[in-house]
Amino acid sequence: MRRAIALSLVTVWVAGIVLNPGTLSAAVPGKAAPSHADSTKTKSRATATPIQHIVVIFGENISFDHYFGTYPNAANPPGEPQFTALPNTPTVNGYTPELMTNNPNFLNQTGNGSGAANPFRLDRSQALTADQDHDYTPEQMAADHGLMDYYPGSTGSAGPPPNAPPNTVLTTGLVMGYYDGNTDTAMWNYAQHFALDDNNYGTTFGPSTVGALNLISGQTNGAIATLNGTGDETDGGDGSLTVIGDPDPIGDMCSGATKNQVTMGGTNIGQLLTNAGVTWGWFSGGFNLSIVNPNGSTGCSRNHTGVTGANEDDYIPHHQPFQYYTATANPNHTRPTSVYTIGHAGDPANNQYDVQDFFSAVQAGNFPQVSFLKADGYQDAHPGYSDPLDEQNFVVTTLNFLQQQPEWSSTIVIITYDDSDGWYDHQMGPIVNQSAGTADTLTDPGYCGNSLNSLPGITPGNLNALGRCGYGPRIPMLVISPYAIPNYVSHSLTDQTSVIHFIEDNWLGGERIGQGSFDALSGTINNMLNFSQTPNPPLFLNPGDGEPQ
Repeated sequence: MRRAIALSLVTVWVAGIVLNPGTLSAAVPGKAAPSHADSTKTKSRATATPIQHIVVIFGENISFDHYFGTYPNAANPPGEPQFTALPNTPTVNGYTPELMTNNPNFLNQTGNGSGAANPFRLDRSQALTADQDHDYTPEQMAADHGLMDYYPGSTGSAGPPPNAPPNTVLTTGLVMGYYDGNTDTAMWNYAQHFALDDNNYGTTFGPSTVGALNLISGQTNGAIATLNGTGDETDGGDGSLTVIGDPDPIGDMCSGATKNQVTMGGTNIGQLLTNAGVTWGWFSGGFNLSIVNPNGSTGCSRNHTGVTGANEDDYIPHHQPFQYYTATANPNHTRPTSVYTIGHAGDPANNQYDVQDFFSAVQAGNFPQVSFLKADGYQDAHPGYSDPLDEQNFVVTTLNFLQQQPEWSSTIVIITYDDSDGWYDHQMGPIVNQSAGTADTLTDPGYCGNSLNSLPGITPGNLNALGRCGYGPRIPMLVISPYAIPNYVSHSLTDQTSVIHFIEDNWLGGERIGQGSFDALSGTINNMLNFSQTPNPPLFLNPGDGEPQ
């Protein structure tokens, strides 16, 4: 079914995603349903490129080497999906023979102890692993003055699957594990047919909330209110606080009652889009609290069990960046008035929706111009409760759906991540913003460079905000579009704010957020696109094994 006429009356299956009946009315009560043209009238707004729609799939906790360290060479053991690179596939800045057999983390026996290890392959049966330590300070410790040799000793966590050889017991050497195209099959196939960046970084060091805030504002300084202490914040200078951990958003009805919570000051990309009349939305798994899952779970505790057997809540409050800002929050998870008001200003949902609402809106002919997608928890790739196979199911299902839409010819999809999870990556990024705060330790205890070479905070008096050292660890970025250069590896420097940099350039005439946002420094993704090329054909993959279908 390409276009749903009455989504409230039927259950619609879209490439394996269930759009639940009764979750949206087809029109504003008492009014005629708007026509397709009416519901999409803002699409005529001039853009700087042929791109009229951007979809950002924002995953969890993957370093570049963890997914692409051996690209494009896969081991191809029997019983796993096979991967053979296309002719003339470019190489990436990945593992060299020396890094595989004489790695600094293996040589550093003193610091890493029994966890000292070379990189080792995780096979498809080992898709579920323990979560690694990915906090702001341990990630700097792992980089160790740029030596990149202290991962097992600082971010490594022992746990399933079995540890790196030759050890026979679980150690922190797990942090050296990586996947190849036999498990990350879809990601490797997308890289073959579209564009991959091997020089992309987390904007700063730190975990999920830090990366999510950077994605939409480029700014983690300026928590203007806190609840239950300040355990996830650090001194930001000039009396301010900078978020370096994973606090929940104040006011979100699903936030943990005893958890540290914050409200952020400053501006985010959503506010700029609303002011410019651009339709947009953040679409998160589990946001609609009225849905009842097949296992009977509902509300804030709605959950799924993935293919590896791990179970996780669909909605995770500290993964929801717009909920931290009063101007863009929907603390009570209020539902949109209609499928046709999704993405539009003035609706009670305030641009915050369930991920199923994205598919409902697109199918109804109301495709927001800017969309951020966050999968249900079990499909977001976060180690410990998610995995590459469940992530693949979500990503492939979404892209198969999008490539069947008439708007695909003017759409770009960016796949990137909130942080590295602390997984080993051999390439340190440039430190474009320094910090000398109590949580810093990259160059010396209390230092990640110095505080005199740092961006300001959100208040005019804070000229050198602390706790924002970056760029942080390297993370993947894939650009998928008819205009993406096929089978191309970009080495251009980018970071999480390169996403909003493109949005600002394409829809906002190059307007920047200001107030110390990293978007003023970020590189562009434009070199991964060619608007003069013959458009790429769609690439339909199997959600289960990631192979072309």
